[in-house]
Formats: sequence, C-alpha cells, structure tokens
Amino acid sequence: MSSIEATPTFVFASDSLKGTLSSQDTARLLGVAARKHFPSCTCVAVPMADGGEGTTDALVEACGGTYREVCVHDPLGRRIVARYGLLGGGRALIEVAAASGLPLLVSEDRDPLNASSFGTGELVLDAIKAGCDDITLALGGSATNDGGMGLVRALGVRFLDADGNELKGCGADLGRVVSIDASALGEKACGARFHVMCDVDNPLCGTEGASAVFGPQKGADRATVARLDEGMRSYAAMLGRVAVGPVDFPGAGAAGGIASACSALLGADFSSGIEKVLSLVRFDSLLDGAALCVTGEGRCDAQTARGKVVSGVAAACARAGVPCVAVVGGMSTGSVGIPGLATIVPTPTAPMPLDEALRDAEELYALAADRLFSLLEIGSTWK
Repeated sequence: MSSIEATPTFVFASDSLKGTLSSQDTARLLGVAARKHFPSCTCVAVPMADGGEGTTDALVEACGGTYREVCVHDPLGRRIVARYGLLGGGRALIEVAAASGLPLLVSEDRDPLNASSFGTGELVLDAIKAGCDDITLALGGSATNDGGMGLVRALGVRFLDADGNELKGCGADLGRVVSIDASALGEKACGARFHVMCDVDNPLCGTEGASAVFGPQKGADRATVARLDEGMRSYAAMLGRVAVGPVDFPGAGAAGGIASACSALLGADFSSGIEKVLSLVRFDSLLDGAALCVTGEGRCDAQTARGKVVSGVAAACARAGVPCVAVVGGMSTGSVGIPGLATIVPTPTAPMPLDEALRDAEELYALAADRLFSLLEIGSTWK
C-alpha cells in the first residue's frame, strides 16, 4: 500500500454488521477515526448492501432517494403497508421481502401452498403508475413458492385452469395452470425495464430447485416439497409457451421461482446483488482520487468471495487501483485471498463469547477503526 498524502480522501463502503451496526453506523465510526489521525481528510460514505436485507435503505440514502409506502397484500392475502425506494431518474428498487417476505409471517403461518407474491406485483404496479420505467427487484427472503404467478398476475397476466377459471396464483395452483393469457401485460408494464438482483444459482425444478432447497424454510414438509416441485415442472411447461425470455436457468429458482417469471414474462436482466448496487450508486466514480476504501461485514468467511459486499467492493477497487481493507466482526481461515483486498481487520480485541461481542459491537468497531487509521498515519510518515 502506497503512502497516504496529508489531505487524503477515504471511501467507506461497508455492509451492515447484522443485528449490531448499520452500514451508516460503520461509516460514522470510521469517519471519527479517520479525522483523528488525518484531520484534513475527506470522508465519502457509501451505504452498501448485497441485495438482501437493508438494500433499499442503503440505496435510498446513497442515491438521495425517497420511500413510497403502499397498501398491498402480504403472502397470505392480508392487507399491510409496504414500502419501496424511488432512486430518481425513473428508477425504483423493490425488495420482494417487503410485501412477500418470511418476516411477515409467524412460523405457524408459513404455508407455501397458499402464499402468493401478489403483493410484490402490487408494489411494481404502483411504481409504474408513479412514473418509474426502470425497476430493480431484490429477491432475498421470500415466503412464496408460486413461480412468480402472484407478481405477474398483479400486472395483468391471467393463469387459467382446465375449466377456464382464473387462478389466484399460489403454490397450490402451479400444477393447475393449463393456459396463460399475458395479453394485458404490455399495457400494465408500460414498457418498463426490469432488473433482478439474484445471488443464487438454483434452477426452477429438481433436487436443487426452488421447492426442494427453499421450500422447507417456508413451511413445506417432504410431501409438500414433492407436490410443489411437480407443480413447478408443469407450470414451467405452460410458461414456456408464452415466454419472451428463458424459463429455467441457473438462478430461476430464486424467491420461489419469481426469478423465472421475471425472465420469462418481463424480459428482466440479471446481475448479482452487489454488482447492481455498485452500478446504481455509481461506485467507480466515487473511487476517483481516493487514497483508500474501507469495506466490511459481520463475518468474513468462505462465502464472502461469492457475491458479497466485501468481494464486490474489493474487486471494484482493484479495477480502479485503489487500496481496499475490510473491518469485520469476525473472520475464518477461508476468508483469505479475496482479490483486491489488502488486509482484514477483525473488531474483537481478544477471544470472547458471541453475546459479549454483539453487546459491545460499537465500541469494538471504533477501536478497530482507530487501530487501522493509526497504522495508516504511521505509514504515511515512514521515510
């Protein structure tokens, strides 16, 4: 790492440390430490997320956007108020979990046969009516396994059974679809462009598909998983008759098959969550002239290199020639060797119980930030 000039610019782009510190909290603590050791520095805070929990909050702040609240239906058809982000320039960001997420249901209410993504479709429709023509969906945390029927049904697509009756679009309906009428979709979608943040590579069907892998956490027992997967195979065949894009592909099983419907009927393009977030906040331009970027997450491990914030930020820094370090709540031996990452600074000062580390997370993070910038100060004076 090269020496740092007297008036450096530092970019802070950390994920949240789940359950303890938000992305904004980390930037605040890093800023305190940076200004202590480099009083003339400029600190640029960029809230980060990888398409999961907190993505809307991070991007609304980073893009200077606003929230829009809408009365929609939850996975079981109950009325709730959900919100999404307006990012300016006709762009909207919608988390599937906001209207169709597992956190909206208590454990005993989880029922993938009856759960529907219709509420997410209502959010999409509201965004279009609000003038948005560039819509990004973040797929994490869904409670549904309906193949995205509910979502696109809110946009005018009709799913019909053998008697010509319209289906409501839930998991139990997957195997009952014999025809799909998408003729009203164009009018409802109004030419909007759709993008999907997707960080899994599960196909729509089979042992690695939506039902088998994600169904159990949504309340499906073994018999229900088999029923859902059989229905999904039938549904995929029907979807293929009207599709404008691929139906089954690596990632099609994300969010109970919502990814498949977005591809097949909305022509959505796909990217990893962190790649899309970096693009939306124009991260490359924020690195111009930076002396250092500090990223981080709750735990750095073997999964970090697979589309998480730290690996995405480090890769962007490597392309820009900006040194990057990570301040993390914990780390494993599998976290070494992340391309573009100069070093990892764990926050614990000694071995300690997890509950103690969580309780003292802010103090420990502040101490780690101070250690980092004190070393940088020493390095900047080294001759």
